[in-house]
Amino acid sequence: MAKAHTTAKFRRNTAIMMAAVLALLAGASLGSWAPIFLPVLVIPALIAVWGWRSGTDVSADGLVIRATLGSRRVPWSDVTDLEAQAGGRVIAHLTNGNVVELPAVSPSDLPTLVAAAGSSISKQPAAAQ
Repeated sequence: MAKAHTTAKFRRNTAIMMAAVLALLAGASLGSWAPIFLPVLVIPALIAVWGWRSGTDVSADGLVIRATLGSRRVPWSDVTDLEAQAGGRVIAHLTNGNVVELPAVSPSDLPTLVAAAGSSISKQPAAAQ
């Protein structure tokens, strides 16, 4: 029997999108009062789309990094290392020397990310001094 294809999806907090929708509604009220302010509605609309769409999808095939208007697929063969950084960010080092930030992935999510990739995290032995 074939193993089910699992994908882990990491997304931003829904509160970001909800706050942007509320700002959009408040801005619509302001725009109805003074139509010159209607272009200001673009900012909360873009924030709402960013909060809804951006994130990282992980599967055994690789990573899909989603942005507001596009996405980038990175196969596992292009990833050399995952690194947790200060500030709660996780980055992937690529074979070509570039670094890609994984949106919405925190260091505490690394075990879930690695499990969705079909691997496991094991402690590296300490180097002999």
